[in-house]
Parts: sequence; C-alpha cells; structure tokens
Amino acid sequence: MIEKSTPAPITHAADADLIGPDKSLLIVDDDTAFLRRLARAMEARGFAVEIAESVAEGIAKAKTRPPKHAVIDLRLGDGSGLDVIEAIRGRRDDTRMIVLTGYGNIATAVNAVKLGALDYLAKPADADDILAALIQRPGERVEPPENPMSADRVRWEHIQRVYEMCERNVSETARRLNMHRRTLQRILAKRAPK
Repeated sequence: MIEKSTPAPITHAADADLIGPDKSLLIVDDDTAFLRRLARAMEARGFAVEIAESVAEGIAKAKTRPPKHAVIDLRLGDGSGLDVIEAIRGRRDDTRMIVLTGYGNIATAVNAVKLGALDYLAKPADADDILAALIQRPGERVEPPENPMSADRVRWEHIQRVYEMCERNVSETARRLNMHRRTLQRILAKRAPK
C-alpha cells in the first residue's frame, strides 16, 4: 500500500509567520453564525478580522480599508460576492482572496478566479482549509481530492457552466444542451449532487 504524504497540520502558533506582516482579513458572508465562528477561528490563527454581512457592507469596508486577505461568500442576500472581489481588486491588487459558497459550480469558480480570487472552496469549509488556501504560494501544487466528483456532479457542473454562459436563459441553455426546457428546469431546481 502506498502511503499518501500529508502536509503537517498548521498550528496556531506557526500561523502568524505564514500570514505575513499585513494580517488584515475581510470575511463577507450572510450566514451570521458561520461568519462569527469563522471570524473567531481566523483571529485565533493570527488574523486581524473585519466582517461584513452583505455586498454593500463588504464593498464599503473594502473601499475604506482594503484587506490583504479576504474570504467572500459567492451568494449574498443583496447580490454577488464577485462584486466585492472587484471592489477589493480595484483598491488593492495584492489581496489574497478565497471564494466560499454552498452553491458551487465551475462557471462561477472561473469567474471568481478571473476577477482575482486564489481559490474556490465549497461550504462547509473549515478554518484550516481556508488558511491553507490563503497562504498557498503561487505555483504550489494542491493535493488532488480524495473524493473526486461523481459523474452526476460533473454533468451538473457542465449544465451550470452552459447556463451561466447563456446568461441564465433557460430556453437558450436547453437548446444548446439539446434537452427539453422542462427537464433542464427540473435539473436546475435541484441541489448539486455529491
């Protein structure tokens, strides 16, 4: 049996050295319980955390004090986390940003990365996963997932990508995928398969 080498777990004492001199972190999420829990966990790891519960609040904080690090939920009550990414990138181009979402799909991940996010993590992501993504060095290889996507998930991701490319137009997406519009609507109404 081949043993898989795993990186040593990040300890809270060592975290401060890995973060760098600017420890500012903006967390934007509309799930208050998750937001507060993550903020406490990241403070324990050495970050100077600011929180925002909406796109408007996130943009306002990004404009007044652009952070060195950011963790942004993609879907917020008042809009898209991509708007916060753009606002941060407009003020500071060295910000290390991670996008979190419970509604992951490849199209939005690609958009987030194009706008400057380093990584895209599906909720629930724990603080250690987020920290590892934030401190990852450019060009560093990420370990492949132990549980790769199922065929159903890959299909769902493809449908979501085409749907986003068609600007969320169900009829056009159905035409391009050569499927009935109602079938597509049923697929889109379901959560992503595991």
